[in-house]
Amino acid sequence: MRNQYLKNVATIKLKSDQCTGCGRCIEVCPHNVFQMEDKRSVIVDKDRCMECGACVKNCPFNAIEVKQGVGCAYAIIMGWLTGKEPSCDCSDSSSGNCC
Repeated sequence: MRNQYLKNVATIKLKSDQCTGCGRCIEVCPHNVFQMEDKRSVIVDKDRCMECGACVKNCPFNAIEVKQGVGCAYAIIMGWLTGKEPSCDCSDSSSGNCC
């Protein structure tokens, strides 16, 4: 998959000093955000991240942080899944729609 969402809004962070290179994040990431370099995982394209949290839940070394279930990417995906208009937290509270 080569999905990209809004530029520079993903909350994902990798603590390289805690990464052991197990590759679990690469296995579980649905959008290929990570790849292995020098026996450690690195983020190759932060803008592909949909903030699902699979990497965080599967990293045995707590080397990844992400605010899962927030932002426009999440709202768009939930809109697709539910057939409803996307609603996220980046607009005023009266309309609730921004994506």
